[in-house]
Amino acid sequence: MPKINDVWQEIREPHTGDACFKLVHPTGLTIFVCPKEGYASSYAIFGTRYGSIDTAFYKDGEDKPTRVPAGIAHYLEHKLFENEDADAFERYAKTGASANAYTGFDRTAYLFTCTDRLEASLEILLDFVQSPYFTNETVAKEQGIIGQEIRMGEDSPSRQVLFNLLRALYHNHPVRIDIAGTVESIAEITPELLYGCYNTFYNLNNMALAVVGNVTTELVKKVADRILKQGEDKVVERAGVDEPPEVVKPHVVQKMPVSAPLFYLGFKDYFPDGKSSRTPQELIAAGVLLEVLAGRSSRLYNQLMERGLINSSFDCDYFDGPGYGIWLFGGESSDPDAVARAISDEIAHLRKDGIPSVDYQAAHKAMYGRQLSALNDIESVGDILISDFFAARTPFSAIDAAASLKPEMVERLLDSCLAEHQMALSIVSPI
Repeated sequence: MPKINDVWQEIREPHTGDACFKLVHPTGLTIFVCPKEGYASSYAIFGTRYGSIDTAFYKDGEDKPTRVPAGIAHYLEHKLFENEDADAFERYAKTGASANAYTGFDRTAYLFTCTDRLEASLEILLDFVQSPYFTNETVAKEQGIIGQEIRMGEDSPSRQVLFNLLRALYHNHPVRIDIAGTVESIAEITPELLYGCYNTFYNLNNMALAVVGNVTTELVKKVADRILKQGEDKVVERAGVDEPPEVVKPHVVQKMPVSAPLFYLGFKDYFPDGKSSRTPQELIAAGVLLEVLAGRSSRLYNQLMERGLINSSFDCDYFDGPGYGIWLFGGESSDPDAVARAISDEIAHLRKDGIPSVDYQAAHKAMYGRQLSALNDIESVGDILISDFFAARTPFSAIDAAASLKPEMVERLLDSCLAEHQMALSIVSPI
């Protein structure tokens, strides 16, 4: 449980001087406010540490995990916008705010941007997320809507190439299951299950609010004091997953109506407890390593472009969460297998000869610059604060991690990760 504090705690980023303010409200909700002088718009994001991978979890004092159908977190996100009286989007239409929500693998978030009437829009956000309303009729109606969304995902080449990769990499971890679930799994969802998951995870001690831009701490606290509901503090813990280090299969191909083959090459990270993740410094080191290995200024990227094996859609990223971590390379290619071989060869080359100092310095500088520039975007700041909170990281820890990064940290990752026996290639090729 977060420790309640009655006054705002100032958190200042030492490298830029940017400041945000943190308050743990008496209801247990952790609130971040980042006033941005000279900004006309505001962004608010209200999130819970609950995502699609939370299909098994331990409630207060229980020694056996509760198990729920895949897709229920996403289902719950859809249903919260409706209550007995009005749709949340209809309410936002009256304030002029642009609202949205998303369910990720490890969180669910509700958000809006606005240029005026922030107080009214914030009231709507805090109110509807705390006002669940589920009936047999509304749940049955949503099953048809989400079932259609799942089938549309099955017809999406970009979605299939990713989830085919995740299923090739992971034996048991629920990251391998589509965030929306399956048509079969959502058929098991009932109002009772929705209320059970809501009462477990939408506990304010498990949630956070961030408001950034044209805002004051006084306004946010006034709305929070008026709208937030005192609830029972419940402890919930994700269940670990028994996931072996090796992949399920190294190669998967699906035929779909695409004009050119799509691919994702992934290298699996292994976390023995099935729920850990990387530190801020490791995440920054991973970003620098990927920039050196296959970034747009890298030798490999230019060689692949010259050979016509990739185009501007090619990108690389480190994708992680509780119990999973994947080094991703993907895009369009006339010969994905050749691209995969070239990436493996470049990894072996860097291991043998080391990372050139000039390449490291350029990648490090680019990564640090991206971390700093993110502070100029109110949506990025809000998302960073929520991400850091749910990962139990200090706010803006990535900036400090980037500033203090050493070459040997990147070399260590290169030596310990990106192993060929933990590699899988997913291809969607034309029919």
